[in-house]
Amino acid sequence: MYFTWLDSNSWLLEISGKNILIDPWLVGALTFGNLNWLFKGERRNPRPIPQKIDLILLSQGLEDHAHPETLKQLNKNIPVVGSPNAAKVAQGLGYTQVRALEQGTTYCLENQIEIKALPGSPIGPTTIENAYLLKDLTTGNTVYYEPHGYHAPELKEMAAIDVVITPLINISLPLVGPIIRGQQTALDLAKLVHPQVMLPTAEAGDVVYEGLLVSLLKVSGNLEDFRSMLARENLSTRVLNPQPGERFEVSLQQRPVSVV
Repeated sequence: MYFTWLDSNSWLLEISGKNILIDPWLVGALTFGNLNWLFKGERRNPRPIPQKIDLILLSQGLEDHAHPETLKQLNKNIPVVGSPNAAKVAQGLGYTQVRALEQGTTYCLENQIEIKALPGSPIGPTTIENAYLLKDLTTGNTVYYEPHGYHAPELKEMAAIDVVITPLINISLPLVGPIIRGQQTALDLAKLVHPQVMLPTAEAGDVVYEGLLVSLLKVSGNLEDFRSMLARENLSTRVLNPQPGERFEVSLQQRPVSVV
């Protein structure tokens, strides 16, 4: 199983011989509603578009997960699976194979990878976007992805999970509170699903952010803090520190099979 972190929440996951592009932002600037004065992210170096993409997986419909400029650049015949809000974005951009995945339902990619949608991040007072559990049907290995640190209690029924991609730091705004939940929330998740490996997401990488909103953000915690938290709980989970744009392999141990 191979991973490439492409900054922010963007990942390329190579699993069961398939390449899955997750929440891609590869070209252009990142803004919300074209309000550059409020928030703008720009890459020091643009990320090349992967040559082989078997599926685009979108967790949310917001620009930092369903980035319009990037989606305009990609082949519109690539299958897209996303939350209902993200599916609307892809459909509006002309994608021909779009599946809106409701929470609790699954999508199977060529009988090799099962993708289950779970409750993820709340967006506004009434909308909850998607988290995903991906399962390699040939090996049984699993990967869980949630980009803001909101984890559904039903994950306990799906433990153990091999690889978890989630924030490991906290980012908050005055008066609003946490917008990215890591540290304690990630520790609770580790105790719940006992992952072999955890990978941090939602960090800047090679991106430069500016704007009024950025000046108000408060960041707390780091990977070493989180490793210490795991050690105090006697958890053997490995925390990796991926470098932007560098492909790396995650080796997993075969879990013991329970005999009834």
